[in-house]
Amino acid sequence: MFERRTILAAGGLLAAGRAVAQTAGSTPGATPPSDAPVPAPAVDQRMTERSIGRADAPMVVQEFFSLTCSHCGAFHRETFPRVKAELVDTGRIRLVWRDFPLDQVALGAAVVARSFPPERYEAFLTALFATQDRWAYARGVDHKVEIGKIAAVAGMSPAAFEAAWTDVDLARAILAQRQQGEQEYRVQATPTFVFNRRTVGGNIPFDRFVREAATP
Repeated sequence: MFERRTILAAGGLLAAGRAVAQTAGSTPGATPPSDAPVPAPAVDQRMTERSIGRADAPMVVQEFFSLTCSHCGAFHRETFPRVKAELVDTGRIRLVWRDFPLDQVALGAAVVARSFPPERYEAFLTALFATQDRWAYARGVDHKVEIGKIAAVAGMSPAAFEAAWTDVDLARAILAQRQQGEQEYRVQATPTFVFNRRTVGGNIPFDRFVREAATP
């Protein structure tokens, strides 16, 4: 199981990778059973951009987020619906999601999310953020079991979930994306938004988001 442990900078990334590898090696079912659905696509395909909005939108906004971050959850529950309706759907911005897991529970959830087809990614993120109190923060909760329940409702089979949860290569690719965010945009906390090349940290309110999106 992915444990709730904070991942810190490059050293933490490497430690997390080792922990994921040890977890996968000791978890029954690391290899999908013979009756599993069609195998998941290669890691490079699953790490392709997850985004919404027009490809030719005048502003590209990248959101670096952690699925166990309460501020990220608040943004997605309270502000994101307006961002989508008023800025994405109207063609003003394209929003790109970038994984930046803060702990191993977030890493496990991100691996599962990336294992969904691109067209179902947003809906699964929405479901995870809507139920953070149930799977991320509840005391004594089995994180894997609770995330698995949400994945099942979203249409992922138990075999596919087990294969995703133990996918070491995908976990390492996600950690590499986090490291890239640190190096290229100096991301240090979540959520962090990059408006074209301008980095803005924090759970910014909608009015501030609109102003930043209108600034070249």
